[in-house]
Amino acid sequence: MNKNYYALIMAGGVGSRFWPISTQQFPKQFHDMLGTGQSLLQITFKRLEKLIPSTNILIATNENYEQLVFEQLPNISKNQVLLEPVMRNTAPCILYAASKISKINDEAVMIVAPSDHWIENESEFISNIRQAFEASKKDDILMTLGIKPNSPNTGYGYINFEANSNPIKKVLKFTEKPSLENAIKFVASGQYLWNAGIFIWSTKSVLSAYKNYLPELYSHFKSGEQVWNTAEEQKFIKLNYEKSDNISIDYGIMEKAKNTFVLPVEFEWNDLGTWGSLYEKLEKDQQKNAVVGGKAIFRNASNNMIRTTTHKKIVIQGLHDFIVIEKDDVILICPKEEEQEIKNISQEVSATFGNEFT
Repeated sequence: MNKNYYALIMAGGVGSRFWPISTQQFPKQFHDMLGTGQSLLQITFKRLEKLIPSTNILIATNENYEQLVFEQLPNISKNQVLLEPVMRNTAPCILYAASKISKINDEAVMIVAPSDHWIENESEFISNIRQAFEASKKDDILMTLGIKPNSPNTGYGYINFEANSNPIKKVLKFTEKPSLENAIKFVASGQYLWNAGIFIWSTKSVLSAYKNYLPELYSHFKSGEQVWNTAEEQKFIKLNYEKSDNISIDYGIMEKAKNTFVLPVEFEWNDLGTWGSLYEKLEKDQQKNAVVGGKAIFRNASNNMIRTTTHKKIVIQGLHDFIVIEKDDVILICPKEEEQEIKNISQEVSATFGNEFT
């Protein structure tokens, strides 16, 4: 394996749209959402270590989830875990990781990957990442992966790219979650890709981009240069991380930089952002019902998503297109078409029943 290859797995989110399974105490990336016997974080780590030395894979997470990370990835070292004392979006976190990696290896190229995505055909994914690494090693570019859209999905960001024969395309414009009308136009044009939120670059290139486009944030972390990868690092982060701007890498860097490129990829991908997206990736019976964690009898019932954490026997009669989730002493029953309300539902549950349920 190439010692210059590094990864940052982003594992600090709460995943509130997967309530009641995903909670602030135990977010979705630490759950076996697919019924495979492995959490989403474990699956992501194993996928990346097919190309990247396991000691070069960093995990960024909230400090409250430190124990969960080490329970699920017991062979990693403390220096591989970046503990965020507060949530400050993706730009500060990625700068933190790039600064640490650069201090160890100034020839490093790195991938930034979410911890909770589903990827089919992992060998093709690895081949794409290797291709992106080689391009980033050679040129001063900031890369992302682009998924060829199969529908006008309004829940994803879109990338408009320059049409040419090169396998790696110049990015012309990023559009975040367009209207349905625009999404239909984007897909029909053939000149747009879904933004997978997976980034590849050399640490030299991304640190230069921070210096140019987010100079205050760059200087803020530059002041901690002497403590990276030492016993003093976490003390510096505790004192200074909350002073960082709350800004995404997309808005802070990618939308501003002139050297952004996209690699269109063919592997099947899903961001597993909602129960409906999870449903799409699960095995189903002849009536299109999917079950994780329990056993069910369906009578005149179809297109349902059922999830239980206590291996209950479930009987569903006359129900169609619903999400039914059971966890301990909480049950959620929600029409699939209204799943975007789940985030609001969890907030109401917190206000009504207490934070311990969310």
